[in-house]
Amino acid sequence: VLSIDEMTRLSEIGGIEHYYRHQIKTKGGVILTVDIDEKNFTAEKAAPILLKKALEADKILAL
Repeated sequence: VLSIDEMTRLSEIGGIEHYYRHQIKTKGGVILTVDIDEKNFTAEKAAPILLKKALEADKILAL
């Protein structure tokens, strides 16, 4: 993980919701930005999300 920024946006149902923007670098060297909702912002929940996105990006790079 290169950086994590706390962000806010308007919720579809009204009000404000928080999310976290992660910038990551994959093993293939691709730099990605991945947004994760506040409810999923724990090590146990965020790690698989980031790993999945990184693997997908590296597969696309290999094409």
